[in-house]
Amino acid sequence: MNVKKGAQLILEIQSAGAQGKGVARTSEGQVVFVPYGIPGDQVEVTVIQSKKKFLEAQIDKILKPSPSRISPKCSHFGICGGCKWQHMDYEAQLAHKKAEVTNNLKHLGGLQLPEPDPILGCSQIFGYRNKVEFSFSSMRWLSEAEVASRNLYDRRALGFHIPGRWDKVLHIDYCHLHDAYSNEIRNFIFKQAIENNWSFWNPREQRGLLRTIMLRISSTGQYMVLLQFGEDNQKVIDSLLSRLLKAFPKIYTLVYAVNTKGNDAIYDLNLQTFSGPGFIEEKMKAYKEGDPDLIFRISPKSFYQTNSLQAEKLYSRVLDYLQPTGNENIYDLYTGTGTIALYMAKYVKRVTGIELVPDAIADARSNAELNGINNIDFVVGDMKTAFSEDFITHYGHPDVVVVDPPRDGMHPTVVSQLLRLNPQRIIYVSCNSATQARDIALMKDKYSIECYGPVDMFPHTHHIENVALLKAVTW
Repeated sequence: MNVKKGAQLILEIQSAGAQGKGVARTSEGQVVFVPYGIPGDQVEVTVIQSKKKFLEAQIDKILKPSPSRISPKCSHFGICGGCKWQHMDYEAQLAHKKAEVTNNLKHLGGLQLPEPDPILGCSQIFGYRNKVEFSFSSMRWLSEAEVASRNLYDRRALGFHIPGRWDKVLHIDYCHLHDAYSNEIRNFIFKQAIENNWSFWNPREQRGLLRTIMLRISSTGQYMVLLQFGEDNQKVIDSLLSRLLKAFPKIYTLVYAVNTKGNDAIYDLNLQTFSGPGFIEEKMKAYKEGDPDLIFRISPKSFYQTNSLQAEKLYSRVLDYLQPTGNENIYDLYTGTGTIALYMAKYVKRVTGIELVPDAIADARSNAELNGINNIDFVVGDMKTAFSEDFITHYGHPDVVVVDPPRDGMHPTVVSQLLRLNPQRIIYVSCNSATQARDIALMKDKYSIECYGPVDMFPHTHHIENVALLKAVTW
């Protein structure tokens, strides 16, 4: 039976699927994706998309809530799109995330699996992000009620882009993913802008004074604020930044940029340090108790895991799987700013980190020097072509390769290079178990999964990290 758009159905949500959507089936067995549906919900829905292989439907009424359904904490929930599972009990979130990892490895990868290690949940499920970015806009998103009223509204906003709408921003009063002080900073800037009638960025016309804010906080309590301005009005820039520093003395470094280009990316911008050293310092506990903490200098352009507490658990799991003896020669692929490589270095013989982005390698080298770590090399290179005979001769053949690729996973050529390197063990850290499953499947003739375990870095979202230890079938 072909269910058409606009049809109304009564469904029971059976599982959580792609992008955190609830998954149900019609009486004929057709798959239905239901945003904000929780496994166990009985719901009345309206079909909003009818495809050959699946339907998508929106909830009109919850007939019987799931035992896992709770009241979301955030007033913006359901519109913002940042916390799609905030209405789900955290233990249920962890159970679904763990199941997703296993299902992807088993069904997408066709892999033989051991029993998974326990998922490492987050003890702090709100206020855990150490980096948040907000956009100014002269085109605030209006609710259906506001549109229907036909009233004239102030359209200035400071918040998050509505999912799928590059030109509309939802104004945020309070974001529970970062701390109270950061919220106060954001609201102060917004209030100053309104009181002084400074212009907000218009994404369609590509003009306006105030453009974006990036807020970062380290576990040491240092705050960084980066403001992007769409116009070079130095008098207003100096005035706002001076007021900000006076109102918030905890700001350790204050940075700004004038950006008149078509996108908000900071990597090609000339950043100006208004106050402070231009970086904040992050501390990470060493793997073994009693060893000195690691210190990382984080600049505005630096990558660092956005959940500092969980980063320690993630890297500890990597070392748990590595079981270092002190004699290992390790390659760390997609090393970024070298956080995993530096975390491992004290416990192995040698680490070589490889990364395509020169600025990231510069940060990695600086952090190695800052921590007095000498048994490490950081190399700018394309992993599709880096591992020449000269490279291996210079840096030694790896006993273990650690990979931590972006969400898209590894390029097939990189997988081929790994197989050619033929290390005894591979530790695959992934933020997308679907692409992880695909990549490991390409190596399953030579490697098997010895153990694996998820780590939850992002409570209230469907995202989940997974660490897998692969061992060569024959060595």
